[in-house]
Amino acid sequence: MVFFIFIGMKKNVSLILLVFYWGISAQHQKIHLYSDTMPCASESVLNEITNTVSIQHKISTPQMWVFPTKDSSASAPAVLVLPGGGYRNLAFEKEGIQVAKWLNTLGISAFVLMYRTPYWESVSCKKEIPISDAKQAMRIIRYRASEWNINPNKVGVMGFSAGGHLSATLSTQFDYGNQDETEPLASVSTRPDFSVLVYPVISMRKAYTHMGSRQSLLGENPTNEEIIAYSNELQVKTDTPPAILIHASNDMAVIAENSIMYYKALLEKNIPVALHIWEDGGHGFGLYREKGSVKSWSNTVQHWFIQRGILKH
Repeated sequence: MVFFIFIGMKKNVSLILLVFYWGISAQHQKIHLYSDTMPCASESVLNEITNTVSIQHKISTPQMWVFPTKDSSASAPAVLVLPGGGYRNLAFEKEGIQVAKWLNTLGISAFVLMYRTPYWESVSCKKEIPISDAKQAMRIIRYRASEWNINPNKVGVMGFSAGGHLSATLSTQFDYGNQDETEPLASVSTRPDFSVLVYPVISMRKAYTHMGSRQSLLGENPTNEEIIAYSNELQVKTDTPPAILIHASNDMAVIAENSIMYYKALLEKNIPVALHIWEDGGHGFGLYREKGSVKSWSNTVQHWFIQRGILKH
């Protein structure tokens, strides 16, 4: 990733070119989601400084970073990883790259999505942009499954905070593909086979939501229909995939009721679901180990993968 920083020095301007690699090597593929027409495309382009932790600018070219497992002979499970950031920024390293590397240690191929965040978009359909990108990513993963030695029937989604909302939206608003389409990707299902939701925003209802995420996605004055449509606890269907939810009781940014409501909604539809709420940990802990009792959450998810038959051991 390249950064351009302009520094004013009286009448002169110096251009300093800084190159960062975000802790990964160049061999990881970066797949552009769209080869030609991009849905809800916006012409406005912003050039703000990004850093190695968080993307803090408009993403004009959504892409997916591929982290395959080392065992090329296996038909491995795969996870689409959706970093959070309030639908404004992306915690791309902390809730993306680091998570992908951890999944690789379990024998799971990971795909980190650099999706467009609606905060920066001005088009009227901006609320549809993140889910469009997530669906396209799922299509690509399944369509190219043999290339990456992936089992197309074990492709899940994992999201953090606002990325958790997007993961839950994908889990409730997916499609099975249109078999009448001539475009090959259009016929591929976007349904995740399972979901891992970590301190997720689930609801857009004011009493429960994270207001920053809601405003970025739906604007300052969303309609009641929009609030209901993007409150995922109200959108669970009988074919919503199984889920595991991770939260901390003392999360003051995204209250644990979000996970609780989604858990109850899945139970009502007889969908397998696990809910783990730790006493402490706050919000945005990622994989960090020093956040009190919640530090064991990744082990809990690993055991759930085994229990669900996603991993063999």
